Amino acid sequence: MPLLLQRYFAQRQVIDALQRKHGLAVTAVKLLAVSKTKPAEDILALYKAGQRDFGENYLQEALQKIRQLAHLDIAWHFIGPIQSNKTRDISRYFDWVHSVDRMKIARRLDEQRSSQQPALNICLQVNIDDEPSKSGFKFDELALIIEPILTLQNIRLRGLMTIPKAGKSDVEQRISFKKLAKAKEQLNEQFGLQLDTLSMGMSGDIEAALIEGSTMVRIGTAIFGAR
Repeated sequence: MPLLLQRYFAQRQVIDALQRKHGLAVTAVKLLAVSKTKPAEDILALYKAGQRDFGENYLQEALQKIRQLAHLDIAWHFIGPIQSNKTRDISRYFDWVHSVDRMKIARRLDEQRSSQQPALNICLQVNIDDEPSKSGFKFDELALIIEPILTLQNIRLRGLMTIPKAGKSDVEQRISFKKLAKAKEQLNEQFGLQLDTLSMGMSGDIEAALIEGSTMVRIGTAIFGAR
């Protein structure tokens, strides 16, 4: 078996084992394979092994792969920083956007998404540890933008995404992830929503994320190897 597939199945086993360890349903979390900088051939190999959700950070690189693999039923997730001049192609070619970090971007994605396409699934990126160098909404900003977001017709708000501060202990990771999970529940209660997605957890903090309710973990290097 090729090394790529060995790593992929190993990660699936890790996720399944962690879910069993913590009493979670084996379908509770979705694996998002982060394929940035990796060729379409690798994506195709994982597709044949059953993987359907792939995450990309760099638009131009992603568009090449999306076109190469357009005949496959892949769900494409954009997870990188979003510049205003990139929203047209992101809205057209992706199924999910995890990194909506300001209202301007949400509006542009909505305006540029064709009404002939399914609504674009989005997550609001939250700067969970208030890092000056990171994009994302602060917790106290979330409630202020929900009603404007809900007026948009071509996007569907699914949940929240975060990237915690590097170097945190397991306990600190859980505290951050718990805050995000609580924010999702508060928004559901306050606005009568049914947000169902917490995009949180990567290779180094996957267990803490699962314990605190992640529904989607973003795994790249552990599957595809070094960038």
